[in-house]
Amino acid sequence: MKISTDEVLHVAQLARLKLDDEAVGKFSGQVADILDYVETLNQVDTTGITPTSHAISLTNALRDDKPAVHLDREDVLANAPEKGEGAFIVPRIIGDPS
Repeated sequence: MKISTDEVLHVAQLARLKLDDEAVGKFSGQVADILDYVETLNQVDTTGITPTSHAISLTNALRDDKPAVHLDREDVLANAPEKGEGAFIVPRIIGDPS
């Protein structure tokens, strides 16, 4: 399936990517190859096959939560460069400080 350079540039703009002419040509070819492969997969007869979200069965690998003794707040804050009201003080990085 052919994909135009205009389509590649449109997707690049949506993704906030700046692409030079060489990259646009390269991506056009790569995306076309991917779409051709997907079209090949669409031709496979999947009648009677149950849809899955994963190719293999997955189980949760997380451990069970167990209550434990937590650290004392003063010990945690002991080496903090800045602290106040029982919390770390960090510089504002988002939003208008006013």
